[in-house]
Amino acid sequence: MMSYKVDFKDVSTVGLESSPVAEALAGLRANEARYYWNKYKHEFVTVPAAEDPDTLKWIETVLAERDMHFGYKPLETTSFEVDGLKMAYVFYENGLAVNVMYSIDPSGKRAVGFKLSDGIEIPTEFEGKFKFARQKSKLAGTIRGSFFVIKGEY
Repeated sequence: MMSYKVDFKDVSTVGLESSPVAEALAGLRANEARYYWNKYKHEFVTVPAAEDPDTLKWIETVLAERDMHFGYKPLETTSFEVDGLKMAYVFYENGLAVNVMYSIDPSGKRAVGFKLSDGIEIPTEFEGKFKFARQKSKLAGTIRGSFFVIKGEY
């Protein structure tokens, strides 16, 4: 597997080169890596989505709970456990990042998060369904994000 340890000090588009917003998407990915390093001392390592079909399938299964299916090309994925949470990410070519936070404890938090890279339009799948909050990031510019709470068991 060709893995990439995301560097949040020297942001790189490695693995994201085919994205029309590669720089912004790389900044978004680096922003996530910085968060996990600062909070959990976890190294954020991604792999090409084609090399990790299980993570992609799990995320798509959870998204189906809200009848959400994306036709975008998945570029990278990652999955890991920290602090009792199973985390999974997919970074899409259009600049969308989807993450699933799934507490191993059934009474814990479980949600799907959506983040849009700086400069991309809100995809049509989200129009009228989600409100996006804005967040400023030194690494990623303006990130817009939203989420939904997971109801099912996965």
